[in-house]
Amino acid sequence: MSGLKLFRTDRTNSGMTEVMPRLAEVETDVQGLVEAHMETLLGVRFLASEYGTGPVHGGRIDSLGLDENGSPVIVEYKRGTDAGVINQGLFYLAWLMDHRAEFEHLVRDRLGATAASQALWSGPRLICIAGDFTRYDVHAVREHRRSIDLVRYRLFGRDLLGLETVASVSGGMQMARRTHRHAVARAADDVQGASMVELAGAVDEALLGLGDGVNRVERKTYRAYQRLRNFACLCPPQRSKLLVYLTVDPKDVDMVPGFTRDVSGLGHHGTGDLEVQLRTPRDVERAQDLFRASYAAA
Repeated sequence: MSGLKLFRTDRTNSGMTEVMPRLAEVETDVQGLVEAHMETLLGVRFLASEYGTGPVHGGRIDSLGLDENGSPVIVEYKRGTDAGVINQGLFYLAWLMDHRAEFEHLVRDRLGATAASQALWSGPRLICIAGDFTRYDVHAVREHRRSIDLVRYRLFGRDLLGLETVASVSGGMQMARRTHRHAVARAADDVQGASMVELAGAVDEALLGLGDGVNRVERKTYRAYQRLRNFACLCPPQRSKLLVYLTVDPKDVDMVPGFTRDVSGLGHHGTGDLEVQLRTPRDVERAQDLFRASYAAA
């Protein structure tokens, strides 16, 4: 973690001890740790480890998964700094795009037919997890038309793992964004007109403005805003309000009837247990602290 220092408090002696960061002994230690907790760490459902790409292609993908929006995900790991991790991942991403049926068959076997039918091929993702990246790596991902996340890891002590997003590029999702944005606008025109369009635009601007590396992912029933994982989902306008779902624990929020609602355990489009109901620009202002809290949690 670049510049990050971690300390453990000693309540007995009122002291403070620095927990020194370290790299894994071997690459497979990082891989095993992430694969065992992939949904918690990355918002990705684990599908397969060391997946062979056949005798012709001759490769082996470190990890395959499906993220919370249905995007296929390849995860590649390196113990330290390795200039080849991005090109290696792109090599596998090209294979994946040519073998959609095989991937969907894998999803069907692991997660069921519904998940397989909802795979989002407009935005397959590559997540590279390594000890570090160079400035050339960061520049390189910004030149590609693919969705790529560079994630730096560090181990602290015996039981702490730190993940830091170094760069995040949304790549090929931009075309889908533009298309769906017009569809959302048309839907709003049908129900309430320009006021709902303006309100949706204000929410979009607020969520994108929370920080660098926010990507939008378009689904038919919602628009997701993600860092490594979703932190907000915006649904198409209803007659008089917008619904935004956030990954904030509802137990940490003072509920306001007509503005916030605990939807944990209730079915809804998108992800997140806190529903925020927006009717006016003032509601968007009221929701800013909740937006920031959800962004920080992601």
